[in-house]
Amino acid sequence: MFNNILIAYGLDPAVCEIHKLDSGLINYTWKITTQDKEFILQQINSNVFKSPGDIAQNLEILNNYIKKVDPDYLFVAPLLSPNGSSIVQTESGSYFRLFPFIKNSHTVNTVENAGEAYEAAKQFGTFTRLFKGLDLSLLNYTLTDFHNLPLRIEQFNQACKQAEPGRLETAKDVIDTINRYSNITLTYENLVNNALIPLRVIHHDTKISNVLFDDTNKGLCVIDLDTVMPGYFISDVGDMMRTYLSPANEEEQDFSKITVRHEFFYAIYKGYIEQMEGILTPAEKENFIFAGKFMIYMQATRFITDYLNNDIYYQVKYSGHNLMRARNQLYFLDEYIKAEPQLTELMKHQYSSI
Repeated sequence: MFNNILIAYGLDPAVCEIHKLDSGLINYTWKITTQDKEFILQQINSNVFKSPGDIAQNLEILNNYIKKVDPDYLFVAPLLSPNGSSIVQTESGSYFRLFPFIKNSHTVNTVENAGEAYEAAKQFGTFTRLFKGLDLSLLNYTLTDFHNLPLRIEQFNQACKQAEPGRLETAKDVIDTINRYSNITLTYENLVNNALIPLRVIHHDTKISNVLFDDTNKGLCVIDLDTVMPGYFISDVGDMMRTYLSPANEEEQDFSKITVRHEFFYAIYKGYIEQMEGILTPAEKENFIFAGKFMIYMQATRFITDYLNNDIYYQVKYSGHNLMRARNQLYFLDEYIKAEPQLTELMKHQYSSI
């Protein structure tokens, strides 16, 4: 399978070593090593990204823009094939890209300390700041309605109407809690519909594995840019809150392990605000903590919706897996809201050391 792809990029398959990487959750990724060079080969999951050409166009626009405003920024753009294309399509309809491998860099899959959270937040803040002058109308929406909370609530309500009676009864506590927190959706609608928060260039997938670190664990840049499109800052900040703050993720069944690490919140705040303080509007700054509520609540809603729809979207490993995930996230949301007074106080001291 790889020979034709490598040849399309001007590489000799006979001298290429191929090693599969396991960190990607959506796309399939391999490291390609030749006699003197290293590359990353990635297959785009066209079941998720229906128009790979839109991704390629976005990356070209972003790359050309960043070369003008900050040519020293490490923007990991796909390499062009000899015919000038950044995407190679196989006869079977699969799409591949080739990236340079960044030497002396690494990724991490779990946030182990506040320093990593700070560096990641700094990189995501830097990314949005650097593209503040880009005309957003140039960018494609690679995943339409990706973080559209009212749509997720509409899908949840529809699932409640169609769900099997047994699942409805089992999930009653979760359904009641989703409805009890409806004010989160109302706040989102108020912010968006009244244009209180502006559209920006947003990454939309700020998990820690999408940051490249150097050998001293300093952030280099953000990667995996397929979801970069116009969006709201609460998506990037909220995703960091959801995935960095607790030592236990959505797979943890022992909810006593779900906690809000205040020092990690402060690290996110400090790293992001250092880059975005002069750019964020007053309304955005006032809703920094809300970003976490927004993302945790939306993910809980998506999990319970999938459970009520008989687990058709998220992969499950046991009966009730998505139900457990939803309860996990709602427990996390409760803990996050309880911590809000302390988190608010922390934001008054952004320049303390991490």
